[in-house]
Amino acid sequence: MSKLIKRQKIRYRIRKKVSGTAQSPRLAVFRSNAEIYAQMIDDVTGVTLAAASSKDKEIAAQKGTKSEKAKLVGAAIAKKATALGLTSCVFDRGGNLYHGRVKSVADGAREGGLQF
Repeated sequence: MSKLIKRQKIRYRIRKKVSGTAQSPRLAVFRSNAEIYAQMIDDVTGVTLAAASSKDKEIAAQKGTKSEKAKLVGAAIAKKATALGLTSCVFDRGGNLYHGRVKSVADGAREGGLQF
């Protein structure tokens, strides 16, 4: 079984349990080789409430490792969420291990004021 199929199975298993609401949206993280993306999703209506990525101008302009940029992405999504009046969320690691860049996004979001 390929690595991609294995990750997809884990992703589906997580999505069975994790669902976001308007008060507590799902913080979904997608990690590619070069970039990292985070979205706050209300699964009841199927709407993305806020999004941030390492491609955003202010984050892309920063120097640093991918993990450091991932932490900035977490802080940016937390700032956008608090502007919308959101304080809590559920974390969706997207089939990746809770380690490295995925953990950095979570740490940045926690430091930004989100609770999960």
